[in-house]
Amino acid sequence: MSRILMVASEATPFAKTGGLADVMGSLPPALAGQGMDVAVVLPKYRGAPMEGARKVLDHLLLAVGPGRYTADIYQVERNGVRYLLVDCAPFFDRDGIYGYDGGDHHDNYSRFAALCHAALGIARHLFRPDVLHCHDWQAALTPVYLKQFFSNDPNFLGVKTVLTIHNLGYQGRFSKDKLWWLGLPEWLFRPDLLEFHGGINLLKASIVYSDYITTVSPTYAHEIQTPEQGFGLDGLLRARSGFLKGILNGVDYEQWNPETDGHIAAHYSAAELSGKRECKLDLLREFSLPLERPETPVIGIVSRMAAQKGFDLIAAVAYELIHWDIRMVVLGAGDPQYENLFRTLADAQPDKFAVRIGYDDRLAHKIEAGADMFLMPSHYEPCGLNQMYSLRYGTAPIVHATGGLDDTIDFSTGFKFRPYSGDAMLGALREALTVYWVDKAHWEAMMREGMRRDYSWRASAAAYVHLYRSLVG
Repeated sequence: MSRILMVASEATPFAKTGGLADVMGSLPPALAGQGMDVAVVLPKYRGAPMEGARKVLDHLLLAVGPGRYTADIYQVERNGVRYLLVDCAPFFDRDGIYGYDGGDHHDNYSRFAALCHAALGIARHLFRPDVLHCHDWQAALTPVYLKQFFSNDPNFLGVKTVLTIHNLGYQGRFSKDKLWWLGLPEWLFRPDLLEFHGGINLLKASIVYSDYITTVSPTYAHEIQTPEQGFGLDGLLRARSGFLKGILNGVDYEQWNPETDGHIAAHYSAAELSGKRECKLDLLREFSLPLERPETPVIGIVSRMAAQKGFDLIAAVAYELIHWDIRMVVLGAGDPQYENLFRTLADAQPDKFAVRIGYDDRLAHKIEAGADMFLMPSHYEPCGLNQMYSLRYGTAPIVHATGGLDDTIDFSTGFKFRPYSGDAMLGALREALTVYWVDKAHWEAMMREGMRRDYSWRASAAAYVHLYRSLVG
């Protein structure tokens, strides 16, 4: 049995801002189910649910740059996994995980350096791992500190490190003077180590120092090695391509399953689709859209409203869509220009467009179940989850062929477009609408095929187990 210690900045149900938390809530139990002994280190943020928690370590010393801090470590066991929460009030007892009022906390470099120090302390005193598995830039200093300061420590003899990049667009970039605050020697400020365009780049450092690197889909692993999607790190990633692999994220079908979903108006399955019609009517009522002509196709969107998610394409063609025989329901928040775009569309055409600004898990389930199609035109998408949710709910995805969207959708289950342009997206929408109206048998066959696809965590966990075993021999 291999012992895996994961390090991350968020995990459900303790803290969540996005897909990383879902992964860290689902992957560790899936690994435990395949015989791994798994623990997860994460901060104890203000308001974190602590039912069943017990303190397992007092006053762990954290040397963060010139400062000296202590942390208490609490353990919560869930689904066969130990979650170890780092209670260090100066860094984590504050509003917002990464920031508040639209800005980042000014000391995020120190906050997450403290998390990395705590992970190594936990590895020495509580849970000696075979593999330290770090997620994104917030955990990226763990292998750096390990190899800089503990390479001769017998507690870490043979310990391997894995870095998973969930989104290369977020790299942990800071000014050069932060090296001192991170407790790192200035000689590391080199182009082949931490230096990046005159500053330091924590994710780059982890790419250099980790024994192996993964991304959250196979296609994304190739894309980040290109200038177009490498965010300045494509050359380094190509140099490390022999130690780089994409492993597709999975889906929690206990939460996302139309046969059991408690949020939707009626249950249905690939064998019996009739309940989806009631879910569609319920969705129309929820958004105050007309119930007349219920056969009119409904296109759903659940997303952060940002250019990366393809909202620039939607904005470019939005006023053409006004004239189409469709309805569109949108749930999300983000860039004010895109929030205002959908408010304007809903005001101008309240019988066609409806929007809720914010995130509502209940409503997200209703959209997946009630929509006929789900639009995900992301410029880049490391993995994506909603397209896999859509498949299980018989809601045909329409996606830009990138990253995990390209890996999970084919022409027997949905519609893909390239290049990344408004015209190409409109072409895919037209194709989907044509099949929907003209060939109902083919449309239902696509629904059923998508619902039968299995993107559970089992296959993903098995791939990680294989990787861990190859690393530790």
